[in-house]
Amino acid sequence: MDSTSSKLGINGLGRIGKLTLWHHIARKHFDELVVNLGRSVGKSMADIAHYVERDSTYGFLANYLRGYAGGSVIQEIDDANQTLVIDGIRVRFLLENRNPQAIDWQAHDVRLVVDTTGQFLDPTLPGDHAKGSVRGHLESGAEKVVVSAPFKIKDQGREMPTDAVTTVMGVNDHDYDPRRHRIISNASCTTTCLAHMMKPLINMFGPRKILSASMATIHAATGSQQVLDRLPKAGAGDLRKNRSIMNNIILTSTGAAKALRLVIPEMEEIGFIAESVRIPTSSGSLVILVVNFQEEPEGEPIRRETINDVYRQAALQDPHQYLHFSEQQNVSGDIIGAPRAAAVIEGHETHTRTAEVTMDLSRIPGIAPGARELLKETVVRIPITQAVIYGWYDNEMGSYVNMLGDRTVTVAESM
Repeated sequence: MDSTSSKLGINGLGRIGKLTLWHHIARKHFDELVVNLGRSVGKSMADIAHYVERDSTYGFLANYLRGYAGGSVIQEIDDANQTLVIDGIRVRFLLENRNPQAIDWQAHDVRLVVDTTGQFLDPTLPGDHAKGSVRGHLESGAEKVVVSAPFKIKDQGREMPTDAVTTVMGVNDHDYDPRRHRIISNASCTTTCLAHMMKPLINMFGPRKILSASMATIHAATGSQQVLDRLPKAGAGDLRKNRSIMNNIILTSTGAAKALRLVIPEMEEIGFIAESVRIPTSSGSLVILVVNFQEEPEGEPIRRETINDVYRQAALQDPHQYLHFSEQQNVSGDIIGAPRAAAVIEGHETHTRTAEVTMDLSRIPGIAPGARELLKETVVRIPITQAVIYGWYDNEMGSYVNMLGDRTVTVAESM
């Protein structure tokens, strides 16, 4: 992106939008940030400044930028022009339009937009769709859009458009083709962690040795959950989403398994199940990954230290340091804010167990009767090792937003 257009548009100022603003104020890759709120907020720009400069999870923006020195980082509040100057970076706020097509990024010289609303996730919808579409950003002047969530195509009969791609930094970020792709999904926080946990295993053992895998994410609360119990909307199918996150452990779903196949194609060969549990914490989440390996008839089985060595070496060889390996005894608070830690493997808790699975070939359909007669023994015993691996991630700033920032800058540099 040339110096005459070093601006970044941010659509939305929720959890990810606000922390994305923090990230780029600190990073200073862009000279100006243009944030679309799409509605009036508070009584004046001072109220927006109040929201921007403090956070219940991460503390004060001044401390984030300057450490213990702190101090004021908002140098200018301009109600007439709807701008703030934050640590030398001008931030303009747009309050008029929520529909991406009507934002008019061109009028503000914005060529690259990060959409953090979580509302416009279907890249197959036209830009003039009545309820808004991610393509509306392109029609209003943007050349590229980075989406801070996985794509969700509502019409399952439609294919992913050729100008859209899903990437996880450090896993398949090279799949982004600046000549072809205009809409880039940065996947989700859970998919990001999971991809960095699965990729080293596939690289070491290959997909054929991995019989199956499953994961559960113990996930911090998100903004879509209720503080107190509330009546469900008409037609709601999951009544748990309307229960208080402050008082409950809540079972929910995750699209991590589907998104994982987009960033690691080898996952198509591996049976995989993904589940999610929401808990009453503000950030800091955990993936519990269970992998079943088929062992060789002879040789040493896969042990705990084998698995830990895979991650230890992968972390040492990671040029971006997205993957971390820890032998400490961590808790969720320890990972909050950890820079670019896509996954922190809790090596202390890795477990493996090898056992034999008994299989009667005579009962397996598809084997020709003649082949069965040639078998001296129809009962075979197959050694299987099950590994349990724990990976921490900060689902907001530390992991996801920092890697979203990396994705955004790499897209900008290719424009």
